[in-house]
Amino acid sequence: MKFSSRILEDIVDSLSALPSIGKKTALRLALHIIQCGEAKSKPIIDSLANLENLKECQQCHNYSDYELCHICTDTSRRKSTLCVVESVVDVMAIEDTDQFNGIFHVLGGVINPLEGIGPEELNIDSLIERTKSDLIEEVIMAISPTIEGETTIYYLSKQLANNNVKISQIARGVSFGGELEYADSLTLGRSIHSRTPYNISSE
Repeated sequence: MKFSSRILEDIVDSLSALPSIGKKTALRLALHIIQCGEAKSKPIIDSLANLENLKECQQCHNYSDYELCHICTDTSRRKSTLCVVESVVDVMAIEDTDQFNGIFHVLGGVINPLEGIGPEELNIDSLIERTKSDLIEEVIMAISPTIEGETTIYYLSKQLANNNVKISQIARGVSFGGELEYADSLTLGRSIHSRTPYNISSE
């Protein structure tokens, strides 16, 4: 793909680095932004530039505008119930169900030795520290039911075994091998509501 402008080429290269965005799609997006006029393009450009101000919640690792996210600081949330998820996208998916009023902990992925992701690459130490608090009574494992997800649940359950917390996992309304972000809100909501105790001795 030949460009008459280095600036346009740089924009296309940047956009095509995003997941599922090829060069042609990146070019169409770039041209749309350029041609739609300043009134429409400026908010897009400004919002992207504002990414540098995005923070990671110091408590749950969700994205936030401040040091602590709005979920962690919401006094109406049930602080005794902690839901463990892989990613920020999963937080959003569960929030959309309106079936959960507890707090979250974002791992930042799952254990996957083949991709070089071990426990030390995930937000596990901070999870263990949070569950040492008397406030936490239940930890819900809302992790995608894949081989890597099941491995992560087992590992976490072993690590939390002595922390005097109830460990449960979402019901199998979500099919094995699926990802939470692609589950419909009704199914995911029912899975949260119908969660079951996690029995580490059965693994």
